[in-house]
Amino acid sequence: MKIGLLHSLIRKDEKFLIDELRSRKGIEIVLMDDREITFSLGNGSYDIDVVIERCINHSRALHALRLYESFGIKCINSYKVATICGDKLLTSVALAENKVPQPEVRVAFTEESALKAIEEMGYPVVLKPAVGSWGRLLSKINDKDAAEAILEHKTILGSYHHSIFYIQKYVEKSGRDIRSFIVGDNCIAAIYRTSPHWITNTARGGVASKCVVSDELNEISVKAAKAVGGGIVAIDLFETSNGLMVNEVNYTMEYKNSIDTTGVNIPQKMVDYVLKVVEGDNG
Repeated sequence: MKIGLLHSLIRKDEKFLIDELRSRKGIEIVLMDDREITFSLGNGSYDIDVVIERCINHSRALHALRLYESFGIKCINSYKVATICGDKLLTSVALAENKVPQPEVRVAFTEESALKAIEEMGYPVVLKPAVGSWGRLLSKINDKDAAEAILEHKTILGSYHHSIFYIQKYVEKSGRDIRSFIVGDNCIAAIYRTSPHWITNTARGGVASKCVVSDELNEISVKAAKAVGGGIVAIDLFETSNGLMVNEVNYTMEYKNSIDTTGVNIPQKMVDYVLKVVEGDNG
């Protein structure tokens, strides 16, 4: 069986995954660096059974997945999942359509309509780029003065991505949130991410600790994963007085700091799932 690993840099996450793949009999790994690959449209021929997507760059991941799928190659995650999860607006729509609890979200296309939406929602709110990761370019807006300033800056200085105003009601999370890891139909593990800052991403200094997977956490996490198309994803959730709410869904999940924390061999679960998908297709 040939398994392609589509990657940018080989980080710890990818090293763990490669080590796990190499420990299995009958698997040949094909490393595909997104900085070096080329595609010939209509004439592509790849002797690969499945592609595991591990790119850092969203645009490269998205286009490469679409091209590999056009050649009949199964991709994990799929182009559809990457498209939805790579855009917070599309993720929110998918969650809403599948009745997955999430904080209030409003979308606007101009400064004036965005300010009106914020005023109607009530402060504080969080303004996010529709496309982005690692907690970057988030703005917690506490009052009208801040709203007007940030909206103007985004309009004048931002790329076209910032011309869409994605506004989420701020959720007081008492210094932590939850990240759960979904492989197929199972929530295999979860961590708390704790930080004195309102942004709790581990990439921004949040500290990971083990979170026991309760029935509620498992149910909402699996439901959120299915809403975006399933596969291997990580779900970010808030604990609220009304129960758990989904904040975001990540399609190229990072797990290097969560293996020891949770005691779960995450790359092992990932490879088991990949093999099951391929063998199911071949069967």
